[in-house]
Amino acid sequence: MSFNYGSSSYIPSSSSSSSSSDNNYYDDIEKQVVSQITTNNNFLCSQHLYNSEGSHGGSIPGHVVINRDRENAARNLFNDYFAEKPVFPETMFRRRFRMSRSLFLRIYDAIQRHDNYFVQRRDGVGKLGLSGLQKMTAAFRMLAYGVPADSTDEYIKIGESTALESLKRFCRAIVEVFACRYLRSPDANDVARLLHIGESRGFLGMLGSLDCMHWKWKNCPTAWGGQYASRSRSPTIILEAVADYDLWIWHAYFGLPGSNNDINVLETSHLFANLAEGTAPPASYVINGKPYNMGYYLADGIYPKWSTLVQTIHDPRGPKKKLFAMKQEACRKDVERAFGVLQSRFAIVAGPSRLWNKTVLHDIMTSCIIMHNMIIEDERDIDAPIEERVEVPIEEVEMTGDDDTRFQEFLARHRQIKDREAHIELRNALIEHLWSQYTNSEN
Repeated sequence: MSFNYGSSSYIPSSSSSSSSSDNNYYDDIEKQVVSQITTNNNFLCSQHLYNSEGSHGGSIPGHVVINRDRENAARNLFNDYFAEKPVFPETMFRRRFRMSRSLFLRIYDAIQRHDNYFVQRRDGVGKLGLSGLQKMTAAFRMLAYGVPADSTDEYIKIGESTALESLKRFCRAIVEVFACRYLRSPDANDVARLLHIGESRGFLGMLGSLDCMHWKWKNCPTAWGGQYASRSRSPTIILEAVADYDLWIWHAYFGLPGSNNDINVLETSHLFANLAEGTAPPASYVINGKPYNMGYYLADGIYPKWSTLVQTIHDPRGPKKKLFAMKQEACRKDVERAFGVLQSRFAIVAGPSRLWNKTVLHDIMTSCIIMHNMIIEDERDIDAPIEERVEVPIEEVEMTGDDDTRFQEFLARHRQIKDREAHIELRNALIEHLWSQYTNSEN
């Protein structure tokens, strides 16, 4: 490009050819930029398609997507157990689910109404998710057989994390829906019936038997290991329970570390809370002409000598005491049998717990006890003579308005519960009563 400086103003020469050259230069740069952008976009698209067709996808990096065909699995599960003419009969359902089909469906309907997590829904692309039966069956398999969550995938086609989530939400729903009925304290009619059964077994005033069991906690945090270590030197959590003649569990207190003994657990539990507050149902009976107004539980030798607990006699001497020890130990086995049946029905509480959260463990133990009681109610022989009911009117409890008076009455009842002399007197009266029954039967 040349300029003519001869005039007052300069005029470029060959202006048209210069403009054309500049345009070609910028066009080449623009084409290079567009080509580079297109190449980059094609590379990103190819990478995305490769990842989608390969082993990764979804919103979580590294998440493995497996086509489990859960719709077909839900159909097979329904046809196997819940159809009008299922593949497996009622006896096999009872063995694998630990309860009858009607009771399972009753629980299923109640859980669905309480938590919509167990209602089958469609996902964002319109594909059906897991059914409520699949989630509940996975939870039941883990509770009944004590198997890991991953083992339910082969038949139910449910992932490990979803199975664990189903277990946690199922146990929480069981506690929230059924605890008020199946883990309640005995009312007046229940107490009257228990007293009637205790009398037929030779123990006037007996309300059940008391004991503790330990649940091993495999995944206990290391920092808590010493606190939860029991006599076996393994971390455990203690369950205190009261069971009656048909293995119904009336009282369950779970959560104390395994380093405690039965006395520590009793002191912290709420077993006698209603009795100390004066709100417990009446438990009146007469032994050898003397009236009593508090029921009692049979216990082993470690428990304290309270008026509400009756232990056996260690190394009994004489026929009367030997008869009492034999009868007491036979009836006290109710709670031992209840623990055995509970662990047989729900193997998860028989083996070491592999979960970390203590709240989840509490829900699992409580839900197993609730379903244990539901099974007993469902399978109870209502025609058995031992099932005779005694209806009593519900008494109105009048609370004293003065706080100081109520506190003094509370202390008096508390002292009465822990009265050692009353304990010895009650046990001697029972020894004489059992011996008189035995001699009368012999004659």
